[in-house]
Amino acid sequence: MDYATYIAGLPRVLSGAGALFRDAEGRILLVEPNYRDTWILPGGTIESDSGESPRQAARRETAEEIGLDVELGALLAVDWVRGAGRPPLVSYLFDGGVLDEDRLAAIRLQEEELLSWRLVHWDEAETMVSAGMRLRIRAALDALADGRGPAELEDGMSPEGAARPGAA
Repeated sequence: MDYATYIAGLPRVLSGAGALFRDAEGRILLVEPNYRDTWILPGGTIESDSGESPRQAARRETAEEIGLDVELGALLAVDWVRGAGRPPLVSYLFDGGVLDEDRLAAIRLQEEELLSWRLVHWDEAETMVSAGMRLRIRAALDALADGRGPAELEDGMSPEGAARPGAA
């Protein structure tokens, strides 16, 4: 078997990256996409054919979706999401940092995909996002609070099958 045939036969995995932005009050920036019923964090698909890294993708997607070109902080969470009718997804979530009033005023939505944006406290955010996104955000907030580094997740939970991130 030649190398090209070998590579073509390898399993496929989707990949995406996003950023967790907050304001001075600790509210989370969510965007409302026009293609799903739940809100999401700014982010999207990693363009691996171009050699784009997860961090580069999160920065590009943030610039495209909300018009902010920012240096991203630490990796907060990596989540292996099993697919139902699709290949698995690896999702990377980076710290977008705290946005001041000037940065918030500079937000410009990508009109082709997004309807609106909001800053919300965690108790409201968890009712607006999907179950998987909720677990990923909670794990990222925990990583920010305890400084232990990125959370390793499988379908939003620790791979050891322990309690959901944020539970205690």
